Amino acid sequence: MLKLSSKTDPNFDFRSVCDIWSVNAEKAAEHARQLFGTRPKIYKYSEELLADPQLDAVMIATGDHQHARMLVEVVRAGKDCYCEKPMANTLEDAKLARDTVKAGKQIVQMGSQWLSCPYQQQVREIVRSGKLGKITRIEQSWNFNGPRWRVPLDPNIADIREKDTDWNRWLMGRQPRPFDARAYFEFRIYKDFSGGITDQWYSHGSGLAHFYLDTFIPDNTVANGGILAWHDGRENPDTFACLSIFAEKEVLYSFSVCFGNGYGDHTIIRGVKGTLYSPGGEGSPQWWYLPETRSGWRSNAVFSLRLPGGPKPELVTIPGRTDVPPRQQGDDLAYHTDNWLASMRSRKTPNGHIDTGFAHSVAVVMATRAYREGKKTHWDRKNEQILDHPPAA
Repeated sequence: MLKLSSKTDPNFDFRSVCDIWSVNAEKAAEHARQLFGTRPKIYKYSEELLADPQLDAVMIATGDHQHARMLVEVVRAGKDCYCEKPMANTLEDAKLARDTVKAGKQIVQMGSQWLSCPYQQQVREIVRSGKLGKITRIEQSWNFNGPRWRVPLDPNIADIREKDTDWNRWLMGRQPRPFDARAYFEFRIYKDFSGGITDQWYSHGSGLAHFYLDTFIPDNTVANGGILAWHDGRENPDTFACLSIFAEKEVLYSFSVCFGNGYGDHTIIRGVKGTLYSPGGEGSPQWWYLPETRSGWRSNAVFSLRLPGGPKPELVTIPGRTDVPPRQQGDDLAYHTDNWLASMRSRKTPNGHIDTGFAHSVAVVMATRAYREGKKTHWDRKNEQILDHPPAA
């Protein structure tokens, strides 16, 4: 998600919109007119859009399975790009996108907006400072009570007609199938196009784990779950958990989502000297630090902090702010778009650079395969392959 405002950068021009569904293209153009005062030009196909010599940058906000190949198309056309997460949900597409971006000079920002959040950046600095001591585990549990991504009375599904779009173009290389209006809009619940929870929420979760630890891609992943709450035709799980190891950092990483209950969202970063805890879901800016007061076994104390009245949680703050942030914040984080716009002008690497996109994509594919195949997946760093056994030493 992204947020654009003339107050953010008055020198950009919202020039055009592109959508193969004519109705949506018209709606988007009108929405842009209301926001920016000028109605943008409408294109049906991306190659028409990219032929505009006055176009500098493109934002990709399409189906999960389309992101990587469209990113490649944009970069090859010489345009900068903001690409929604997940960057890719196949390893082949992830490599293609990464290699294409690295071979060019375009500024590419992944839509992992939390990497630009000052509270998440402060958490990473605390981890880097050694205040928590040796990090041993990161836990994320983000939940929701409802049939996520299934909208029974969605007016778009009633309105769309195959003749008004290009179904084969929408499939973008995936297995041919008859036109399906539900798959068109609810692609996140269909296995051919998305992993669902893995593509959407775990791409953020794994990206943040990489960010906090200054490392990329788990060495192995196991997963389980199922359709346990919403038997509504979905193919991807509504309840999911995976467990990974970052071998070099010696960190156990766990991630879980439940769509049948919304209680108890949290992220916990555990170190031998302290804990960082967020009592909120994805991207929550509210974080607390709590020291570990003692380490040892019976009388063999490694350290012991005698704190009168016991340890008290310490709010994580950022410069200029001392208030307690909300437990949740919206997806449209202006910091991330600001960073992209600034990077396009300076030609400096943005926060959500292509390596972050490749890393979260590989983590997503590993988790999806672990769930679907019922096997532990392993990342072969040398050969860049996902295996069902540990890579050779």
